[in-house]
Amino acid sequence: MTAGDSGQPIDPDLATFAGHLADEARAVAMRYFRTNLAVEEKPDQSPVTMADKGAEEIMRSMIADAYPQHGILGEEFGQEGRGREWVWVLDPIDGTGAFIAGMPLFGILIALARNGTPVLGLIDAPAVNERWTGSAGRPTLFNGARCAASTTDDLGQATLHTTSPDMFSGGQEARFHALCAATKRQRYGGDCYQYGVLALGGIELVIEDNMKPHDFMALAPVVTGAGGCISDWSGAPLTLESGGEVLASANPALHEAALAVLNPA
Repeated sequence: MTAGDSGQPIDPDLATFAGHLADEARAVAMRYFRTNLAVEEKPDQSPVTMADKGAEEIMRSMIADAYPQHGILGEEFGQEGRGREWVWVLDPIDGTGAFIAGMPLFGILIALARNGTPVLGLIDAPAVNERWTGSAGRPTLFNGARCAASTTDDLGQATLHTTSPDMFSGGQEARFHALCAATKRQRYGGDCYQYGVLALGGIELVIEDNMKPHDFMALAPVVTGAGGCISDWSGAPLTLESGGEVLASANPALHEAALAVLNPA
């Protein structure tokens, strides 16, 4: 999904169902938020809590009941039916570090892929009561109202966001710094929330690396439905099989300019 047109509309009942999933996951997350909960460490040394596990468990159960023919790919409990036509992709708490610290900008990510391509995406920020829903062929909604990304197409006037500069290494780090040098200002932090802010017109660019499908699949319909663009660093659309590179831009002209910096002739 590199353009604002996110394809043919899907059944609106699917977006409604995604909202129900988010409601239930939000209730679990807020039950644990700013409490003295135990933190475990996964094999990759990333943190996980009962909130992550509980939120994913309830969403998986709901999907199995409502759409048993669909596959599921979740951060905490793996995949089943990944090769099916329809696959739900779940990140029960994106920004677990922020969640553990009591910072409110963590999110719940819910995506639906059709044949590997994201056609529905939801970003829910429980602690601040904000939600973005992007659905193929329809405009992105922020708390039920249509939103739009920035029209700034001058790279030199753009604000660039990333969760952390530490996610870049080797040649990717040099390319990241080249894009930083081409933009007006840079800010760090925000996890999935920064993509929602891009859809609202507050910032113009987000660049990240080492992402997994559960990190980025929900972001694509949200960004494109607001008029923005999202791809890997080569400009290829994001799918279940994409690598970890993500570039999101407020509009097509800005996206092309950023890609030109990342991929100099």
